[in-house]
Amino acid sequence: MAGPDPVDVRLLSVVAEMGRAAVPEIAGRLGMDVRDVAARLAALSTTGLPLIVGVECDPQAIRNAVAAAQHWAAQQNMASGPYQVPGPASGSHQVQPSGSYPQPSGGYPMPTGGYPAPYGGPSGPQPFVPAGPPATSFQQQPAPSNPMNVWGPPGSASWARGDQQWPGAQPAPQQQPVRAGKVGSKLDVEGLEGERITILLVEVVDPADFLFTAAGYELQDGERSVVVHTELTNRGATPFASLPDLYLELITEEGAAVSKAPVSLSSRPPHRIGVQPGETAGGHTVYVLPENTELTKVRWTPRPGDEQRTLTWDITDL
Repeated sequence: MAGPDPVDVRLLSVVAEMGRAAVPEIAGRLGMDVRDVAARLAALSTTGLPLIVGVECDPQAIRNAVAAAQHWAAQQNMASGPYQVPGPASGSHQVQPSGSYPQPSGGYPMPTGGYPAPYGGPSGPQPFVPAGPPATSFQQQPAPSNPMNVWGPPGSASWARGDQQWPGAQPAPQQQPVRAGKVGSKLDVEGLEGERITILLVEVVDPADFLFTAAGYELQDGERSVVVHTELTNRGATPFASLPDLYLELITEEGAAVSKAPVSLSSRPPHRIGVQPGETAGGHTVYVLPENTELTKVRWTPRPGDEQRTLTWDITDL
């Protein structure tokens, strides 16, 4: 019997640590491709482990995207004209699968008490039930010349965002977003799933040793603590499912990054996972660093190395 895949073991360790998280967030923690993480989690959920892999969406945006794709396909069929498939029309046909689905990389023992089997619906064919009214509004609109206009580049999720308008909509002129500011500045950015968010750097307390020790923690000789207060506003229709300060870092004079400490202060509440559309959530992030370290910036990014979505605030004047 083959042993468990080390990658699966590492993936499960992160899942157990986080408890509940979005797949892109897990992939960011591990530095893995989102599709690989999703495939592995889906496969692992069928092995008897107490693991549920879910999905969340904007139902109306998904219906619009499906209706747009169906309309485009219908227009293409009408343009190409009827065709006949050579060969006899009678008889049964066997459909072969077009690809393989990932299977668990290794065996996992069932827990002693057992877990209920993963939920699954009837195995037979199910009748199609329309999710909404037929997309008659598209009949008077010209079909796009390229399905990429609806679905976006392969592997992307641009078609699922509620801020896309199709067809016939003219894109608004794009303004170059501001990616840098100072304490008190609000900076706009688009999240990994198309979320439209604004992050405000409210305050940087440096040093914050009195807050740190008041919460019952101790600093070693030559250490100091820093507390950063930020607020995240979700301006779009897609929920922000991650921890707002997951990759909020302090940048030193030498360009090194200081990650947050795994502590929270009772007098300065930490961030919570998830910000719903239209909401603003605030929280405090704690850092412990050498006492003589010179800090120059606060940096936010949705995942390590994502320079296109990186925000920075200059704190040299503090």
